[in-house]
Amino acid sequence: MLEVPVEQSVRTAQLLRALLPPWAHEPIGTAPAEPSYVADDGFPAEMSVNWSGRHPELRVLFDSLGHDVHLPAESGSRRLDRVHETFTPRGGRPSPAPLWHSIAWRPPSRIVHKTYFGLYPWPHAQREAAVAEAMARLGMAAAWDDTRRRVESVDGDREIEFFAVDLADEAQARVKIYYRNHGADLDQVNRVAAVALRHDAEDARAAYAILAGDREDAGEAALSCLAFRSGLDRAAESTTYLRLPDLAANDEQAVERTAALLHREGVDPGRFRLLTAALAPRPLAETRVLELVSYRTAGRRGDVTTYFRFPVYDRPLAPVDLA
Repeated sequence: MLEVPVEQSVRTAQLLRALLPPWAHEPIGTAPAEPSYVADDGFPAEMSVNWSGRHPELRVLFDSLGHDVHLPAESGSRRLDRVHETFTPRGGRPSPAPLWHSIAWRPPSRIVHKTYFGLYPWPHAQREAAVAEAMARLGMAAAWDDTRRRVESVDGDREIEFFAVDLADEAQARVKIYYRNHGADLDQVNRVAAVALRHDAEDARAAYAILAGDREDAGEAALSCLAFRSGLDRAAESTTYLRLPDLAANDEQAVERTAALLHREGVDPGRFRLLTAALAPRPLAETRVLELVSYRTAGRRGDVTTYFRFPVYDRPLAPVDLA
């Protein structure tokens, strides 16, 4: 469906198997042995597709669940090495930050690696301190101070949830900070996104409205990602993630809205429709596998990403089980 050459798919699958932690070789069972924060049911992985450009970009994200992830030497992990200790007890934190990793692949380009530090188990003051220290280590303290002040000027309740780095040393590599919004409306998440240097607020607001349907709120726990690049004194760009299971009645409705957004962006939604139908275990009117849809206005049309989480276990876990 994504029109990936077979020989490239085989090589990428082999790399993914080599990267996955030991939990990947254990039987799934009827309940997660160690629940993950990735999905509501505790399953530790998700798949996503970015639809911009000539070829879609396929991504796989997974929770290391405390295991080491052995990255290839060419992945460009020097930036990760500079901040890793900041998110551990050796850096003064109350516990090691959960570590997530992803690979992103847009054929025929090379694979890009990304690492995410989950700050959600810590008190808010610890999250702020860790992010400030990491940004200072990366030479981005001024950009973070400017961005933090701008975000704090936006009304609403939000918290820092992730700190992420692109594992590449080239100038385009990003550092990303994710906020989880609570009770936000579409205008509020748009104002957070507008903190970034490259953001078209009018275009973004129209995109959010397509996904939200007739609602003015941004739904449950919308995410705002602010990306930083070397040499800039503020956030370079932003991405907003809306949670479709809350905004749409089912996958059928979520797919129609996402397809309308893709069409507006000049992307043929046919492959997206086929992919979602193939991933859903039942008719789309009965499922919710399309979890998040993100939108970015950084000068590239069709910068829409769809995030799929699979119904591996029968029912979601209570929040206390994930703590």
